Amino acid sequence: MIPMGQRARVASRILARASAEQKTAVMLSMADKISAEIDQILSSNREDLKKGIEAGLSESLLDRLALNVPRLEGIIADLRNVARLPDPVGENFDEAILPNGLRVSKRRVPLGVLAVIYEARPNVTIDVAALAIKTGNAVILKGGTETINTNRELVKMIRSALLECNLPADAVQFVDDPDRARVGELLEMHQYIDMVIPRGGAGLHQYCRENSSIPVITGGIGICHLFVDESADLEAALEVIQNAKLQRPTVCNALDTTLIHQAIAREFIPRLVECLAEHGVTFRADETALELLQNHPTGTRILPAGPNDFDTEWLSLILGLKVVQNLDEAIEHISIHSTGHSDGILTEDEPNARRFIDEVDSAAVYVNASTRFTDGGQLGLGAEVAISTQRLHARGPMGLRELTTYKWVIRGENHIRV
Repeated sequence: MIPMGQRARVASRILARASAEQKTAVMLSMADKISAEIDQILSSNREDLKKGIEAGLSESLLDRLALNVPRLEGIIADLRNVARLPDPVGENFDEAILPNGLRVSKRRVPLGVLAVIYEARPNVTIDVAALAIKTGNAVILKGGTETINTNRELVKMIRSALLECNLPADAVQFVDDPDRARVGELLEMHQYIDMVIPRGGAGLHQYCRENSSIPVITGGIGICHLFVDESADLEAALEVIQNAKLQRPTVCNALDTTLIHQAIAREFIPRLVECLAEHGVTFRADETALELLQNHPTGTRILPAGPNDFDTEWLSLILGLKVVQNLDEAIEHISIHSTGHSDGILTEDEPNARRFIDEVDSAAVYVNASTRFTDGGQLGLGAEVAISTQRLHARGPMGLRELTTYKWVIRGENHIRV
């Protein structure tokens, strides 16, 4: 692992000097190589899926692991989008001339070397590599055992694209060893790695926080809420909730709990359950919601909420239902149970919308929109390396600018301090 870190550090210095045109060329080459090798990538992915099924992986993990032609086409499109984005490296900002004549500014520069530890999702391999290269950062990737064959194929193409564009292949390295002990070794390589980004379950995040000698950015665990206010357009609310829950239920920005104002609960909750139950959703309802659903025809799909159900990221076709008295109770529930990922309000009352925005302290706060938009590509970043739910140094989807830092540049005319 130490030689890998040493090679990454050397590569990061070369990559930091690369031109915007050279880095863009790598993105486009990566896209071309993936497009040309779709069959080979899918073959490797089928191998991983077969082993995952034999190992008893959950449906949500298998869904994250699976690639198909549309998903690969989406990855290729994201690569081309990243290629078109402005390169933030070298950008000067906060320029000023001080009273003594010194000219000061800040210049955006790469972070250096990243280590990204993740599970199941091979698209992360491409997203992270693309964003790291575009921002002049080297990266060491530690994917999970379950996706090792797919990752081998993808990393081979990334490294080939780097060499084709006269940049060091070691700017992107892959820990081709499924042993979890390698994670512990990565977390101790502070002399070579500048930031660790874990993408996986709460256990991985906690392990990294507790054992890393390197700054760690954590996030991506989403217990996401939508509050249906008494003023909401109920037809529109049904569509938004359906999208937030069903569009891809196995990801971190999928909806977990719907809060419903008591004034509309009797009308809205049975309609919501009927709408979602036909798509296979089951429900965990609080006492009040349960009473309103006593004689509902889909009753077998409705269970009383258990003590931990409102603190669960479902990653599946399960939805929590809770009736609240007012906006105050909705905000209080979110403050207690949310992981600070993505939470929203469905309302036609602008003062309530403003209060929700002001008082809900999540990385992404929504008014009249699905939580599924918490995504780098959807929010104009091209792609994301992770979704941060902490406050330093980045929050929400981490795109290009979030993978840079800055240095002060001070120009004088033989100034001395007196």
